[in-house]
Amino acid sequence: MTHRFILNEVSYFGPGSRRELPEVIARLGKKKALVVTDKGLIQFGVAKQVTDILDEASLPYEIFAEVKPNPTVSNVKAGIEAFKAAAADYLIAIGGGSAMDTAKAIGIVINNPEFDDIVSLEGCAPTRNKSVPMIALPTTAGTAAETTINYVIIDEQKQKKMVCVDPNDIPAVAIIDAELMYSLPRGLTAATGMDALTHAIEGFITKGAWAMSDMFELEAIRMISHHLPTAVEEPKNVAARDGMAVAQYIAGMAFSNVGLGLVHGMAHPMGSLFDVPHGVANALLLPTIMEFNRPAAMHKYPQIAQAMGVDISGMTDEQAAIAAVEAVRDLAIRVGIPQHLTELGITETDIPALADQALADVCTPGNPRDVTLDDIVALYRSVL
Repeated sequence: MTHRFILNEVSYFGPGSRRELPEVIARLGKKKALVVTDKGLIQFGVAKQVTDILDEASLPYEIFAEVKPNPTVSNVKAGIEAFKAAAADYLIAIGGGSAMDTAKAIGIVINNPEFDDIVSLEGCAPTRNKSVPMIALPTTAGTAAETTINYVIIDEQKQKKMVCVDPNDIPAVAIIDAELMYSLPRGLTAATGMDALTHAIEGFITKGAWAMSDMFELEAIRMISHHLPTAVEEPKNVAARDGMAVAQYIAGMAFSNVGLGLVHGMAHPMGSLFDVPHGVANALLLPTIMEFNRPAAMHKYPQIAQAMGVDISGMTDEQAAIAAVEAVRDLAIRVGIPQHLTELGITETDIPALADQALADVCTPGNPRDVTLDDIVALYRSVL
């Protein structure tokens, strides 16, 4: 079997690493950026930590700050028009997954205009050209969109999340600067951190996993288990913030290349139909779906337990697997993740629509245990 592994051309790590921007831009040989971000990051001065560096170096740019928490087709189309109006030749994405996903779609369509309807990008679209060069600076430690070949856009007409998988969309440069994450609120730190843990665990047990991806995902699980509680409880803790920033990137390096599973398959419709934050949806579902997957991935669960800090000496594989699930559940509760769909405004009558979309989601086939529509309905009901 052949395995493919795609990564960024260059990545920079460490608090303050955004200061590398002028040198990065000079190396790319680009003239004017469209900065893609959101109004919240503008309001709270997070984007300014990046644009100040552009200003000091007299590097021209214009800002597109209309990114929504769950970006839509119309959102992307507006960004494409902004890119053209600015006469930009590269992108700088500042934000969480929403900003980076929006920028990815903009960059792909600019260089592949035949996909300007946006909806034709769903799945593995046959784009021919690499995206407009993009520099990605994450402000959350969760999605790892700065190092993945994936992005997610909502089709408003069908009220569904389109998962797009395209090697041509990967950012040319990623700058993982934990200083951009210091002001992240407690709830968002928890949700994005659990999103990163979901990536790591699903990437570790997905059908496509292999030796190289396992190496990355186990280290990501270990780092997230160690750093997330401190990052939530002590938001200015530099070591915890930097640890989470690196851990979520490591998880992304692997899952981008091997896929995910049913947690993401079931979380995506929660976002498209009910606007539930992606990290919250993943975190709520993760322990329950880990339990469902236990028979199909029993051999890997003891390693998850160990990476989560559980002493499994003297345990059988089954006991260690149960301990892994409980360790994940305990972490989710500790950092304040909701445990029931009703807490998010989802009721029994909503489950059929959720289940239909989840079964059709591009992530679901990667699940280690095959699932039916009835299985998905039962899983939603179990966390109602």
